[in-house]
Amino acid sequence: MEKRESLGSRLGFIMLSVGCAVGLGNVWRFPYVAGAYGGGIFVLLYLLFLLLLGFPILTMELAVGRAGGANLIGCMRNLAGNSRRWVIPVKICFFGNLLLMMYYTVISGWLFAYVRYYIDGSMMQCGTAAEISGKFGSLVSSPWSSGGYMLLVVTAGVVMCSGGLQKSVEKSVKVMMFLLFLLIAILAGYALSTPGAAQGMSFYLKPDWKAFSGDIGATVFAAMGQAFFTLSIGVGSMAIFGSYIGRERRLAGESVLIIALDTLIAFFAGVIIFPICFSYGVDVGSGPSLIFESLPNIFAHMHGGRWWGMVFFIFLALAALTTVVAVFENLIAFLIDEMKLKRRTASVLTGIAVAVLSLPCVFGFNLWKEFQPLGKETNVLDLEDFIMSQNLLPLGALVTVLFCTSRWQLFINESNFGNGMKFPEKLYFYCKYILPVIVLVIFIWGYVQFFK
Repeated sequence: MEKRESLGSRLGFIMLSVGCAVGLGNVWRFPYVAGAYGGGIFVLLYLLFLLLLGFPILTMELAVGRAGGANLIGCMRNLAGNSRRWVIPVKICFFGNLLLMMYYTVISGWLFAYVRYYIDGSMMQCGTAAEISGKFGSLVSSPWSSGGYMLLVVTAGVVMCSGGLQKSVEKSVKVMMFLLFLLIAILAGYALSTPGAAQGMSFYLKPDWKAFSGDIGATVFAAMGQAFFTLSIGVGSMAIFGSYIGRERRLAGESVLIIALDTLIAFFAGVIIFPICFSYGVDVGSGPSLIFESLPNIFAHMHGGRWWGMVFFIFLALAALTTVVAVFENLIAFLIDEMKLKRRTASVLTGIAVAVLSLPCVFGFNLWKEFQPLGKETNVLDLEDFIMSQNLLPLGALVTVLFCTSRWQLFINESNFGNGMKFPEKLYFYCKYILPVIVLVIFIWGYVQFFK
C-alpha cells in the first residue's frame, strides 16, 4: 500500500488552508455585504464573530483531520468506530465539496473571461453601462462561452492537483498566494490614491451607529453569516489539510494564523473597492453586480482603466482558483483514501465529474433559464448555493462541534499537541452548549431570510 502523502512545510499548510478559505466570499461577497450593512459597524461585528465562531470550529476541523489521518469520511470512521450516527451525516456534508465546485467553477470561469476581455481590450470598447451589462449578459447567456471558461478552470485544477501534493499542489498554491498578496498591494496602493479614498475608508472603517440602530438584527446576522461562511468550514475542506501535517505545532495557533491571513485579504478587498466606488459615485451596496457590472463601468472611464481592470480581475481569478485547487484536493483525497486510486487517475475522474455536474449551472443562464427553482428570477446557481451555504455548511459545522465536544479530551489532546498557542480547555461549556445554538440560529435564520 502506498504511503499517504504529506505537505512539505508549515508554510505550505498555511498557504493551502488560506487558499481554501480565501475566495469569492472574501473578495466578492465581503465588500458588497459590508457596504449594504453600514461599513465599519459590520466589520467590527464580523471580527467579533470570527473569534466566537471561526476560531473554535476551524480548530476542531483541523483536529479531526490530523487525528483521523484521512479525508473527512475516513477520519470520522477512524475516530468514531464507524458509528452510523457520525459517519452518515458527515458523508452527506462531505459531498458539499462537489456541490460547491458545480457552481464555483462556473463563476470562476466568468472571472477568467473578464481577464481576457481586459487583456484583448474588448471590455474597453463598451462605452456605456448598458453595453457593459450586455457584455456580462452575452457571456452567461452563451452555453459555449460560459461552459468553455468553466472547462478552463476545471482543467487548471486537474493539472495542478495531478502532479503530487508537494510537487504540484503545494508549490502551485504558494505561487498563486504570493501573486495574490502582490496584486492586493498594487491595487490597494492605487485605490488609496483616488479622490474618494478618504470618504471610502471612513465609510468602511468608521462605525455608523445610526445605520446600525435602524436594523440591528439584520446587521448582526449578516456579520455572523459572513464570519461563518468565509472560512469554508463544515464540509471537511480544512480537515484534509489537517490530515497532511505533522504534530509539531498546536492547532489553535495555526487556526489564528489562517483566520488572520484570510481576514487580511477580505479587509484589503474592501480597501480596494470602497475608495474606488466613492471616487466614481458607485453604490457600494449594489450586490453581486458590483464586480461584474459596476466596477467595469468605473474602469471604462478611468485613466489606465484597461490595465487596472486586468490586474483587478487577475486578482479575483487567482483568489477563486486557490479555492478550486484546495477543494479539488479534498475530492481527490477521498478517491485516493477510499477507492485506492492513483493520484493522477483520481484527479482526472474528479475533473470529469465536476465538469459534467457543472453544466446545469452553465445552462441555468441560457438553455434552462425558464427553470426557476426558488421562485421568480432564480436559477440553478441560486438553488445550488442555497443547498450548500444555508444547509450543508452549517449542518456540517454542527456535526463537527457536537463530535468534538462529545470527545472533548481527545480533541484537547490533539489540538494542544506540539508547540505554540493552546486551545483553552475552559471553553468546554461554551463549545458544548452555546456554540451549537449559534450555528443552529445561523441555519434557521437562513431559512427565515429565504422565505421572507
